[in-house]
Amino acid sequence: MSKAVRASDTPYAVDTVAGKSYFWCACGRSKRQPFCDGSHKDTGFTPVKYEATESKKIFFCGCKSCATPPLCDGSHKRGAQISAGD
Repeated sequence: MSKAVRASDTPYAVDTVAGKSYFWCACGRSKRQPFCDGSHKDTGFTPVKYEATESKKIFFCGCKSCATPPLCDGSHKRGAQISAGD
C-alpha cells in the first residue's frame, strides 16, 4: 500500500445530517474531498464510513495522517511544526 496524498493542510468542516452515511476519502486522490469518488482504485486504500448519529458540524481530516480517521485530530498541525523545524 502506498502513502496517502495530503489533500489539505486543514480539516474539512461539513454539516452532517443525522442518519446519513458519509464515505471519507482515505487515499487523498478524490476530486470531491473530503469524500470518496472512487479514485482509490488499485491503491490499496478504501473509504472510511462515517454514520452521523446527530445533525452537527463535523471536521473531516484533510491531511490523511490522522490517528482517528475520518475525523480530524490535529495531526495536520503537528506535521507542519515538524516540517518547519527541519
